[in-house]
Amino acid sequence: MQVSRYLFLILLALALDCCSERQFDSKTEGEKLLRRDAEWADLATAGKDVEKVVSYWTEDAVLLFPGQPVFEGKAAIRAYVTASFNTPGFKIHWVSQKPVFSPDGKFAYMRGTDELTLPGPNGGTITLHLRGISVWRLDPDKQWRCVVDISNAAPPTPGS
Repeated sequence: MQVSRYLFLILLALALDCCSERQFDSKTEGEKLLRRDAEWADLATAGKDVEKVVSYWTEDAVLLFPGQPVFEGKAAIRAYVTASFNTPGFKIHWVSQKPVFSPDGKFAYMRGTDELTLPGPNGGTITLHLRGISVWRLDPDKQWRCVVDISNAAPPTPGS
């Protein structure tokens, strides 16, 4: 009888432990999110795989970029990425930092810096230095995806 009582308590404790929510580890999740964002930046810099790049945004994502209309949803974003990759001289790369998470660990935001090279006047290219904020959501498949992507021009550096 005593053994079955202990066995019952052990099984109950295991069941409760399996059903309880794990505490969110912002350090581990931050490293995971920064790695995912860096992978995404590398794919965008390569400028080859539109579908892979677009897969890092949520279905309902919104993009707000300088001098551009608002791009809302994957169809609009896909068209924007396709046009960008087909633009001669286009190149983009960014580095994000300091993820900040919601208390439940389902949303995060990061600030970052971007370099965007575009066709310029007289057939050359120009490189814009931007700063941005990206808002990420942890989707049901446990992948982080960007839901809001905003950038604007960085202030001029001294002497420029």
